[in-house]
Amino acid sequence: MSSRDKESYSIQAVENALDVLEALSEIEDDVRISQLSEKLGMNKTSVFRLLATFENRGYVEREELSGKYRLGLSAYEIGQKFLSRMLLLRHARPVVERLARGCNEAVYIAVRRGQEVLFLDMADTAQKVKIVPLVGNRYPLDSTAAGQALLAFNNTLNTQDSDIAQADIKHLAMIRRQGYAQDLNALGDGIISVAAPLFGSGGKLHGVLCIVGPEFRFTQEVIQKQVLNPLLDTCGIISSKLGWHSTQTPRKFS
Repeated sequence: MSSRDKESYSIQAVENALDVLEALSEIEDDVRISQLSEKLGMNKTSVFRLLATFENRGYVEREELSGKYRLGLSAYEIGQKFLSRMLLLRHARPVVERLARGCNEAVYIAVRRGQEVLFLDMADTAQKVKIVPLVGNRYPLDSTAAGQALLAFNNTLNTQDSDIAQADIKHLAMIRRQGYAQDLNALGDGIISVAAPLFGSGGKLHGVLCIVGPEFRFTQEVIQKQVLNPLLDTCGIISSKLGWHSTQTPRKFS
């Protein structure tokens, strides 16, 4: 079904309801009706009715004293059910946890969501100094190592790809050759991340693994000698579980 066909079946009331839920998920603090109304460009009465409906079903909770709203347990439960059934996470989590223990840094599973990369799940580090968890955060595709890896290893990558500026084609081609992408400060000041692709049957790109750490600890020497090989090996293990088969030997770094 084309985008135009999908739009013709769109129901505005449902669109508005989903806009309210998505806005609640993006705002960290509890929020007032007036804030949602202003953010979404909807009148307060419509926002109130939608929130009341969601509250009755447990998707939204209202704080009695302040009158502010937040996402409710039903929204959390449905999200957890989706994640538990997602093939990528089922296969990846045990291996990702082992990688996080081995490199002692946080490891994320990230996927493409439109023109953004979504940090979907993580295995945390035992280090005392940690990066603020990024699960649920979204970033433009071209701004982080995870997003660049998603672009670089997309099977349709070519000079006509509308998602890629012409100046970035060479950079993405380099990422494909070396097998991973790396950034500095894209996820926050003093934060480094390294990402590599996860493939499935037929070479389908399912997502990326991304290791994230502070610059003072996650040095280039550490990355080259202690991180890249385990990262690429782990990506290979997960990819094979997803049905990907390749005779290519992962590049080794020392």
